[in-house]
Amino acid sequence: MIKIKNTIAIATLLSLSICFYACNSDKKLPIYGQREAKITKDADGNEKVDTIYQTIPNFKFLNQDSTYLTQDAFKGKIYIADFFFTSCTTICPIMHRNLKTVYDEYKSNPDVMFLSHTIDFKYDKPSVLKNYAQKLGVDTKKWQFVYGPKEEVYSLAEKSYLTVVGEDKTAPDGYMHQGWLVLIDKEKRMRGAYDGTKEEQVAKLKEDLKTLIAEEE
Repeated sequence: MIKIKNTIAIATLLSLSICFYACNSDKKLPIYGQREAKITKDADGNEKVDTIYQTIPNFKFLNQDSTYLTQDAFKGKIYIADFFFTSCTTICPIMHRNLKTVYDEYKSNPDVMFLSHTIDFKYDKPSVLKNYAQKLGVDTKKWQFVYGPKEEVYSLAEKSYLTVVGEDKTAPDGYMHQGWLVLIDKEKRMRGAYDGTKEEQVAKLKEDLKTLIAEEE
């Protein structure tokens, strides 16, 4: 049921994105996730309604250097997040090969970072992640790889990033996950999700990243 709901959520997100671009000449990216209206008062005591958007919650995971990484590392940054595991032989190599083309374009831009969460809590300890990053050929200060408890990582993926992850004995490598690359803005809000296995989707990510950078300047 979770898989179906999240798949529908992402499909809806992408279709809404297409509609948004067709209808909005300003090309500001939409904000995804839950939202609520909150009544506040301005300096003159007048009531106004503010929209409070869902954000990525605080986290604390070990990175490839066995150092705890929190959201403080991404304060004031745009970042692209994904969920993978190092022994994956199906979609992960394609995802990260495509994502590295984005990294290569923005590796000198201090406002853009990358964050990969492993879903293999049994094997992908920090030393394994560090070896993986070295083989990928990326600067881990720019592109962080993190490991954490199963419950925390899986909950973060499904509730905050709206992507499906899980153990699956019937899957080729023992895990099931979607290949979404999720674009997060400086306010920790979700601004887009893209299928990292498809070059045309990664091209769309690159376009949207330019739009978001311009929007937040």
